[in-house]
Amino acid sequence: MAMSSMEMVKLRNRTYVKIDELSRAISNGLSLQNRKMAIEESESSAEHIINFFGYNTRVIDNMLEPEDRDVFYTMEDLGILETEREETTLFDGREWRIHYWLLNVARVLELSEMNVSTRTQRDSRFDIYSEIPDEYWKPVE
Repeated sequence: MAMSSMEMVKLRNRTYVKIDELSRAISNGLSLQNRKMAIEESESSAEHIINFFGYNTRVIDNMLEPEDRDVFYTMEDLGILETEREETTLFDGREWRIHYWLLNVARVLELSEMNVSTRTQRDSRFDIYSEIPDEYWKPVE
């Protein structure tokens, strides 16, 4: 069933994403870069990210561990996350920068709705293996 234009506007103005939407967005975004991720991995990644954001669209960078930050940089490459910084003056006159990660809800929804082709291109470098008869292959024990 097709969505009405009113439903689409409402969807685009949302300030949160669902785990399944984020999971599809991650998978589709990686596919656009000719990278693949198993469904279980994209679901796990989506849950991991949602655990930081909850119903918010902004988290402070200093709460991330280095491994989390690596994941966030990957999501930034996909357009799912963006960065922002805020500067404030401390009482002693020094400037203090606060870095934030922003969840790009519109991009998540765009990627999650995208129909990315699941066909994979074969790498011809490995065609030689298909020419080897089955009886020459040793089973893994």
